[in-house]
Amino acid sequence: MKGFLEDANYSIGLLDEGATLADVIDNCIYEHTHTGKRAFYVGDLGKLVKKNIQWQNMMAPIKPFYPVRCNSTPGVLEILGTLGVGFACSSKSEMALVQDLGISPENIIYTNPCKQASQIKYAAKAGINIMTCDSDIELKKIARNHPNAKLLLHIATEDITADEEMNMKFGTTLKNCRHLMECAKELGVQIVGVKFHVSGFCKELQMYIHAISDARCVFDMAEEFGFKMNMLDIGGGFTGSELQLEEVNHVIRPLLDVYFPKESGVNVIAEPGCYYVSSAFTLAVNIIAKKTVEYDKLLPSGVEQTRNDDEPVFTYYINDGVYGSFASKLSEKLNTIPEVHKKYKEDEPLFASSLWGPSCDELDQIVENCLLPELSVGDWLIFGNMGSGTLGEQSTFNDYQRPLIYYMMSFSDWDEMQDAGIASDTLMKNFFFVPSCIQLSPEDRFSTAA
Repeated sequence: MKGFLEDANYSIGLLDEGATLADVIDNCIYEHTHTGKRAFYVGDLGKLVKKNIQWQNMMAPIKPFYPVRCNSTPGVLEILGTLGVGFACSSKSEMALVQDLGISPENIIYTNPCKQASQIKYAAKAGINIMTCDSDIELKKIARNHPNAKLLLHIATEDITADEEMNMKFGTTLKNCRHLMECAKELGVQIVGVKFHVSGFCKELQMYIHAISDARCVFDMAEEFGFKMNMLDIGGGFTGSELQLEEVNHVIRPLLDVYFPKESGVNVIAEPGCYYVSSAFTLAVNIIAKKTVEYDKLLPSGVEQTRNDDEPVFTYYINDGVYGSFASKLSEKLNTIPEVHKKYKEDEPLFASSLWGPSCDELDQIVENCLLPELSVGDWLIFGNMGSGTLGEQSTFNDYQRPLIYYMMSFSDWDEMQDAGIASDTLMKNFFFVPSCIQLSPEDRFSTAA
């Protein structure tokens, strides 16, 4: 059941009702302990099916376009493609990856705000016409390299939260939209819609009110120039929380009904990425080194020391880090906490600890300060909610081995796909049965399509 990231020939373990995610992790750790302690993921693809059903129940008729950069592993892309999800691509390699799945160009949008001319030409040749634009420089570049392009003007959303931190912002102003439309008219480029994006870190849903209102203004402006607009992209920022999805839907639904009613002919799309994949993947890492350090070096600044000086303080080094699966830690806080795999007593003492990646780089800190029982080299730590980030990407750390991926799905989720008529023969060939007495070796597999 080993699905290597560099190998499109992956397989999915079909688990009966007696087998659980924890069983799969236990079995994989047992296997890796004997064959080489390499970090690995377990991906529950059934969660993608559940997330899609949740989206259809709550957000329909808004069509999801999955951002490929979020997680480009073959199992994820093929499942989502089978579910009828569209794809938002930011590069030539992503467009090619999706096209290899047989996805039609109409279900692909090119969303990179800073496009290379060669990649625009590739999109033109591939028939991928819908792309985003937020400046006259990009507009002219697109006009030269893709005469049939259909543009979504990417408008900026207002910053109304003081704690919102963004190093770079993309999107144009309402005032500049008029200038871009004048340029597009002169260059003979089609503008067919508007895109905006509200960050998942934003807690002020008022931003959707401003953004949708601004989008309506751009649509009205387009009529003056004779553009026939038919698409609104409300972007990503969907965290995966059902509560957040309900809150966003509660805010945007009445606005869409007023500004973009069904009879307007405007297709509303979104770009949920983390929403689909974050909770679907669990990462297991191995401790490769251990040190005892001074306690005050572990404390974040401003935190008062309260421990007994006799208590040991530990630094652990693991076989994955910010140059691999934890790359997002360089720009944002880690949204998951480590769990110890081995069993330990409830009254076992916990010690101040920090976790570092294998590069020995000062930036390669995974967890600054946490409480853990004393661990040993060779022990395993488990991180949940690790499906969004660098899965499918090549590491910049030369000696880093990308984690293996073990895909799984429960029988009930598989039945749900079958009942919905969305389990294609091409996808089904990747499944093999795994009994409750978990054995994931390749010789135990058989194809459910046979």
